[in-house]
This record gives sequence, C-alpha cells and structure tokens, in this order.
Amino acid sequence: MDRRHVDDWISAYEKVWRTPGTDALVTLFTEDASYRQGPYWTPVVGLPAIARMWEKQRKGPDEVFRMTWEIVAVDGDTAVSRQEVRYGDPVDQEYRDLWIMRFADDGRCRSFEEWPFWPGQQVAEPPAGS
Repeated sequence: MDRRHVDDWISAYEKVWRTPGTDALVTLFTEDASYRQGPYWTPVVGLPAIARMWEKQRKGPDEVFRMTWEIVAVDGDTAVSRQEVRYGDPVDQEYRDLWIMRFADDGRCRSFEEWPFWPGQQVAEPPAGS
C-alpha cells in the first residue's frame, strides 16, 4: 500500500458517492467489509448493508459538496487521511473527518472507520483552567 493507491482510492470513493446507485461499491470495498461511521458506532458489515447505509446517508448523487483531503499516514495495509467536506452553494454544512482505512491485498478497503467533527461540536470537557 502506498500514498498513490490511497489517494486514488479516496478519489474513487468521491466519484462513487456522486454516482447514482451503489453497484460501484464493489470496486471500493470487499464483500465482507466493515464500515464504522464513528469511533463508537456499531460497524455496518458486508456490501449489501454498506449499500443500504450509503443510500440512507447521502441526499443523492447530485448533492452539492466539495471534498478535500490530505493523507496523513500509510503503514502496511493501513492508511489515515484527513477530510474536509463542505455541503451546499453557498455552504450550509461542513465537517472535518479522519478516515482510517485497512486494505485487502486486492486494493479494496476491508475496514473503514470515520471520526467526523462539526463546527461547534465539543468532543470532551476542556482541561481545567482553559
């Protein structure tokens, strides 16, 4: 696994998100892939379940958004990237996200985990004196 593969995979993910239907998910994920939408969420497992979640989560393939990313690390079969997504024109929703991806030998993702954050979202109590 290298940064080029991860960058190509993320580009393909965005393209598939913008494509009607879910048939192309097989090019991104293994049949038994695990997809966790947050660090404490129960994983969605298997392509049919991921496809149902995918369609439920997006407004449609014509949804207006801009996604940028930076690959933070690649180590063996595991990669981490930082995403920023801005929805609407003008922007009416945005978030930043960390993706943890584990890839199978064929280059498809076998484990995907998101750590999404929205503006104003406080994830923990600030330290005393802050």
